[in-house]
Amino acid sequence: MQIAPFGLERWFDRYEHDADIMLAESGIRSLSADRFDTDPGELGYVIPTDGDPEFRADVAARYDRTADECCFTCGTQEANFLAFLGLLDADGPGDGGSDDAAVTGSGEHAVVVTPTYQALHAVPEAVGSVTRVTLEPPEWELDVDAVAEAVTDETAVVVCNNPNNPTGRYHPQSIVDDVAEIAADNDAYLLCDEVYRRLADDPLEPVAARYDHGISTTSLTKAYGLAGTRFGWLVGPEPVVEAAVRWKDYTTISPSIFGQHVAKQALGEHEDEILVENRALATENHAIVREFLDDHDLEWYDPVGVNGFVTVPDGFTDGTDFCRTVVEDEGVVLAPGEYFGHPEYFRIGFGLPTDELREGLERVGRVIE
Repeated sequence: MQIAPFGLERWFDRYEHDADIMLAESGIRSLSADRFDTDPGELGYVIPTDGDPEFRADVAARYDRTADECCFTCGTQEANFLAFLGLLDADGPGDGGSDDAAVTGSGEHAVVVTPTYQALHAVPEAVGSVTRVTLEPPEWELDVDAVAEAVTDETAVVVCNNPNNPTGRYHPQSIVDDVAEIAADNDAYLLCDEVYRRLADDPLEPVAARYDHGISTTSLTKAYGLAGTRFGWLVGPEPVVEAAVRWKDYTTISPSIFGQHVAKQALGEHEDEILVENRALATENHAIVREFLDDHDLEWYDPVGVNGFVTVPDGFTDGTDFCRTVVEDEGVVLAPGEYFGHPEYFRIGFGLPTDELREGLERVGRVIE
């Protein structure tokens, strides 16, 4: 496997640890551990590999699926990684009785909607081939006809994330339905990274619940404020999940027992209060950022979630030039649009505590002015 360096993560690694304020984080502010019982009991392995069967059944039921159609993972990143390997790599680990390691009927081609988080196209490119369907600014609308043109007989999966990272564009149900139909007509799966879905006031139905060939990936990171649990899941057709689990033997083996313990509470008795608080914070901070952008003549597509993709101010060469100036002069981290294929933009995250957001915007404003 040859895979491109993860540009955005390398940027964060260079700057975020020494900076004062992280205005590039794409999730909601982190919750304190004291909200939860953090004693999981004995610290043994979680067996089986895909997580506690009863808890998997509870999570799968949210999608009208069974426990065997759900796999717990180390965040959404691993969920996507395992799904791609299972779908696209025919030379991966078999089931012990078959020479075909990939999902039966899959090809080695993926159609990926971009701009998006780099892993959603870099991993498929490393194990197969990718055709990108590009969202065009400033509206970032998904062209269904472009998806249809990109699909081939070798297409195993069509990939999108919704709401979109970095633009915050929430593709409407009618568009997702059309894309799902195209995938089904070509015997392909539709994988949707839905990590921001629960931040929407009226979330769309998950693709794994709405379509037989739908694959949903998500975690407790972005909408729940529990990134440190490193807990996510993959839900979809049983052959896809089975292939993912075989690959998981070579990654994390089993989900974190701490993460699973906290996840049971976050998706149980604490869920409603967490989501109400986090959506309220996202709404308040969204209004603050929108006012800031208006004051400085900057533009964005009004996003769902806590990410915005903003035009680079005048006087700077590109997003990297602007973001480097902001972090080196004012100690505030932003995300250059180059890492999403759009150097004329930068990504701002506004899910952090409101007082930190205001301080960060004040510093960014000084650079612009």
